[in-house]
Amino acid sequence: MTDSTQILLTIVISTLTILLTIIGVQIFLILIEARNILKKTGLMLEDASKITHAVVEPVEEASSFIKGLKDGLGVVRTIKRIFNADED
Repeated sequence: MTDSTQILLTIVISTLTILLTIIGVQIFLILIEARNILKKTGLMLEDASKITHAVVEPVEEASSFIKGLKDGLGVVRTIKRIFNADED
């Protein structure tokens, strides 16, 4: 009786050891894949940041240019008013 119990216990322990080893290896592979995904995501975010900066910079320059034109036109209008007031 004890021989059959010992054999059964040895089989169960061996099976559990093999299964836990396989599960451990699978978890390790999943963690490696998750690490690779996070690296790729970081690179994508870095590229998106570069693209955003490349788009924002010309828009800011155009905005500054338009603001400068608006200020210049304001100065011209003021000078025009001064000359029109002198003529009257």
